[in-house]
This record gives sequence, structure tokens and C-alpha cells, in this order.
Amino acid sequence: MFESDVQVMPILRIFDEAKAREFYVGFLGFSVDWEHRFEENAPLYMQVSRGKLAFHLSEHYGDGCPGSTVFVRMTGIEEFHRELIAKKYKYLRPGLQIESWNARSMQVNDPFGNRIRFSEDLKPENGG
Repeated sequence: MFESDVQVMPILRIFDEAKAREFYVGFLGFSVDWEHRFEENAPLYMQVSRGKLAFHLSEHYGDGCPGSTVFVRMTGIEEFHRELIAKKYKYLRPGLQIESWNARSMQVNDPFGNRIRFSEDLKPENGG
């Protein structure tokens, strides 16, 4: 039914282009892949990505719901956490925690109320 080339693309609602760029590009280290407006003064719709993770960010009314949560399974969460903390971002200093589902996680909240939960499964001690 679903083939290996299936990709999910979360659409997150944004309200301020400058704040979105500051957070997603400046803080999280994403790159802007492309952006689109129907005309000069129209709402922005753009894609940002980092590695294989990509989000669509939209100023369009009705695209996404402010306060959404995206769950991201990843590897290298401790290194990513150190990178974010080293930036001394004025508005957020996320912590790492161990979860009951045997994973380490870190949640970041964007300036628009959306939450991104990064999670890395813990490796079993003793190989089992």
C-alpha cells in the first residue's frame, strides 16, 4: 500500500516571516528550499529542510492549525541539543529528557505555538 518512497510533509502555520526565518533557519539550522507567493503582497508559503526532514511553512489562513505538534524520530539528538544550546537563542533553551517509551527527547516550540518533538530511541544496554 505505502511504498518506501512515501514522504510526509507537515504544514505548519506561521504569522511572521522574519520570526519564522529566525527560528527555523537561524536557530534550528534549516535551509530555505523554496518559497512562493501568488503576488507581492500575498501570504508566504515555503519549504525548509535539514537533512531528510522538511516542513512546509504557511502564512495562508486555513493551512495548518496554530499549536500543532510534529513528532520527529531521529538519531544524533544529543549532538543536535548541544548545537542548539550553544546558539544561546534568546527565546528557547530546550532540555533533553528520558521518556517512558525508552527514548531521549527534546521539544522545541516555534514562535507560533507549534511544537516539534525530536526523539531518539535509546540503545539497549547489554545488547538486549
